[in-house]
Amino acid sequence: QVQLVESGGGLVQPGGSLRLSCAASGFTLNYYDIGWFRQAPGKEREGVSCISSRDGSTYYADSVKGRFTISRDNAKNTVYLQMNSLKPEDTTVYYCATMDGDLGCLGGNPDYWGQGTQVTVSS
Repeated sequence: QVQLVESGGGLVQPGGSLRLSCAASGFTLNYYDIGWFRQAPGKEREGVSCISSRDGSTYYADSVKGRFTISRDNAKNTVYLQMNSLKPEDTTVYYCATMDGDLGCLGGNPDYWGQGTQVTVSS
């Protein structure tokens, strides 16, 4: 069975940090570009970050540049999203997904999704 599982969400104060994990089973994650997405209530899905399987290049939405860092640990078959300087507007459900096709982060479509993990930033 091909599966992605997100974890690491929770409640944190403004300015705090969380590290989200995206763990794969049933396939080798390092062969895929992996994206992180979020969707706030009443808004469209937003691409937050992406990491390439080919050269390790990373990409970030303007709203999170300088605050979030994406990385991968191939030995653990896991991709991480380190989230620092969190703001209340970061509150939503975060999802990871494989990016299909050769374009990957640069134009691929999300393929396999995890179930999501809730991030709440509040004082």
